[in-house]
Amino acid sequence: MLRYILGRLLAAIPIFALVAIFIFSLVHLMPGDPAVLLAGDNANPQQVEKIRERLHLDRPVVVQFGIWAANALQLDLGDSVYSNQPVTKLIAQRIEPTMVLAIVTLIITVLISVPLGVIAAWRANGLVDRLIMAFAVLGFSLPVFVIGYLLVYVFAVKLKWFPVQGYKPLEDGILATLYSVTLPSIALAMVFAALIARVTRASMLEALNENYTRTARAKGLGTFRILVVHALKSAGVPVITVIGIGFATLVGGVVVTESVFNIPGIGRLTVDAITRRDYPVVQGVILFFSALLILINLLVDLSYALFDPRVKG
Repeated sequence: MLRYILGRLLAAIPIFALVAIFIFSLVHLMPGDPAVLLAGDNANPQQVEKIRERLHLDRPVVVQFGIWAANALQLDLGDSVYSNQPVTKLIAQRIEPTMVLAIVTLIITVLISVPLGVIAAWRANGLVDRLIMAFAVLGFSLPVFVIGYLLVYVFAVKLKWFPVQGYKPLEDGILATLYSVTLPSIALAMVFAALIARVTRASMLEALNENYTRTARAKGLGTFRILVVHALKSAGVPVITVIGIGFATLVGGVVVTESVFNIPGIGRLTVDAITRRDYPVVQGVILFFSALLILINLLVDLSYALFDPRVKG
């Protein structure tokens, strides 16, 4: 197991290096002079030159990457061209809404999808199974923004149960925060739950056909104990893996949801930065999401090593 963990840790290093090279190349892949594009159409030559010096664009590309990578390792992602504030500060200011939205979505997803997957496997090929799989197909088919607008129209505009948009920070109280992210969390959970339910069903069907499950039935154990204690425990490894990977994708996919519900998170920061051509912020946000994705996938791999007895080293 130790060899497996060390191998995963070492494998993450070149992946992160390749991601850093790609992110750094974003500015240089733009057609024309990056300094002119960042300065805008109304900038004078002096302003363009200042941006070029500030971003080290007047130096060789290798030197530029070395400076940028060294600063990034020290959590210095540069300054925003639009607001002149450090990119790390802007990300820190926006991280709470994004993480709260992702965590609440994850909780809703697990509470809905895992029981549905278990019930679908228990009633395989029956009416309940077909209805649950129809829900899963519907969740896959509808884009998040469509679900979001439908929820806003029904529960915010018509019924007035929830706010149309906005976010209440944790300092206003956890109940106010949960109230403000309920609709966007449900919108995101619809897609996420569809995936987890299908994976849970497939894993449970396999576990229910194993010899130890049949032995448990022969001993006269109750249905709940067979499903939860025996089958779900065995089927948990792939489910946990998909939940971890899905959570990483979820954090990186909140851009549309935060835009629909006007939540001031990192996704909204990304949209604003792209609109303003604030490429230092775009680079910083992409680097942050990439590092988070690598970290979560690494944790998923490590949990796989811990919970799967087949991984021994």
